Amino acid sequence: MEWQSLGRMLIGVGALLFLLGVILVGLGKFLHIGSLPGDIVYKKGNFTFYFPIVTCIIISIIISLILRIFQR
Repeated sequence: MEWQSLGRMLIGVGALLFLLGVILVGLGKFLHIGSLPGDIVYKKGNFTFYFPIVTCIIISIIISLILRIFQR
């Protein structure tokens, strides 16, 4: 693999990650991703444990669909 093609691939991956980040930030403002029903929040005193299980599942499904589209 040539250095130029590796550089182009890294730029493409970076642009894709940037776009995905912008989409997630935008969706987070409108859909309140991260505070969905089913996310686990445990508070006791000054300790808080937060595990966004449903949010992780939804993001995983979205990323899988996007990758499946690009695979074809």
